Amino acid sequence: MIRPFEPFDLAGMYRVCLETGDSGRDATPLYRDPELLGHVYAGPYPIADPGLTWVAYDDQGLLGYVVATADTAAFEQWLEEAWWPGLRARYPRRLAADPGDGTQDWRRVAHLHDPPRTPADMLHAHPAHLHIDLLPRGQGAGQGRRLMMTLIEALRARGVPGLHLGVGSGNPRAFAFYLAMGFQEARRAPWGSTMTMDLRG
Repeated sequence: MIRPFEPFDLAGMYRVCLETGDSGRDATPLYRDPELLGHVYAGPYPIADPGLTWVAYDDQGLLGYVVATADTAAFEQWLEEAWWPGLRARYPRRLAADPGDGTQDWRRVAHLHDPPRTPADMLHAHPAHLHIDLLPRGQGAGQGRRLMMTLIEALRARGVPGLHLGVGSGNPRAFAFYLAMGFQEARRAPWGSTMTMDLRG
């Protein structure tokens, strides 16, 4: 079942974010703080615009979600004003040092103190972006496609001209999924690829 986001879904979304946070694999062993990934990649989206978040459920509970913003530039400004300040107080910059034990908390702390900005030339034609995560038990049954199509239809209804996303180089299955959904690889970097979709067709 897929339905619009409700506030009580947030804890389940954070759990799914963590359990898929290592290029689609369970990132639980990589984090001392299990909420850090969700703070960056899941939590702010339904707060900023709950109308662009949907969740997938089965009889065991929440198994996946898609989150998005229609206007990445405005969203990044909102993060600076409303989301990052509280997290920066909770996770001071000194925690952005690599402890050398293989944990990745420090990378997420560095992100929230120095978040990357999306290049302006990307945002002209593809201002929206998304994150989608699905537990293994929900994969291969069309849930990911249904989540994506629900979001795409909502963005088109708002008149959004295009959509982009990032996929890590360690997640070829996700890359193939996005290609099958109609995305194209726009840019490639050491970390992975930026993919785009024209929504005007």
